[in-house]
Amino acid sequence: MKANQQQEILKLLEENQFLKVEQIAEKIFLSPSSVRRALNTLQQTGLVTRIHGGAKLNNENNFSPSFTFRIHQNSFEKKKIALSAIKLIKDGDVIFLDGTTSAFFIAEYLSEFRNIKVITNGIDTLSLLSKKGVTAYSTGGQVSKENPSVLVGRYAENTINNFRADITFFSAQSINTDCEIYDCFEEENFIRRAMIRNSKTNVFLCDDAKFNRTSHYRLCSVNDIDYVVSNTEQDFIDKNKLIVSN
Repeated sequence: MKANQQQEILKLLEENQFLKVEQIAEKIFLSPSSVRRALNTLQQTGLVTRIHGGAKLNNENNFSPSFTFRIHQNSFEKKKIALSAIKLIKDGDVIFLDGTTSAFFIAEYLSEFRNIKVITNGIDTLSLLSKKGVTAYSTGGQVSKENPSVLVGRYAENTINNFRADITFFSAQSINTDCEIYDCFEEENFIRRAMIRNSKTNVFLCDDAKFNRTSHYRLCSVNDIDYVVSNTEQDFIDKNKLIVSN
């Protein structure tokens, strides 16, 4: 419930740039004290700034929401997508996972498979795989200044280039109606491209919040990959590539 309230507040601030606590409370039928608590949490994650008895949305170019916060955004949809996507995995596969929260949900279920190996640049994902007893390799590299939950840089790319994966699971910030996939962090796109180049099958994990949007840095086209796994149908994506989670 708290996560839903926070998402409602973020939508309001995206539409209005700045709102007073009382204005937010009136629009989403919460008490002012509940709104203040939600805003305090959002400020701690870097998503908003509290000013003049209200709050404004931070510019996405100047902050990175914490991994802990992002993992609760659309978490139900991401779990459904992960459960559909893992049907593509076979025992013994070598798997690339990027550092997104969508890929993290894939990691939740990998202990169900035998003799798999995972290579990831996701710090939290690596920790989860270790707890699950899954054989996992870190790409190494530099902790991203923009997104501290991932490893980036030439060292990480070189590690990926030393593997040949059966399947890559990755996500990104947005996909537009031209089937072009974008993200706001250029360094992470370098890592994803290396994974895609060195993988037999490539799978884009995409909840419905990512559709019909764009961002700063192009990653690839849907034509460059094998599958899009989503919780919703999209007419502009080739039906042979689209897997819709149930």
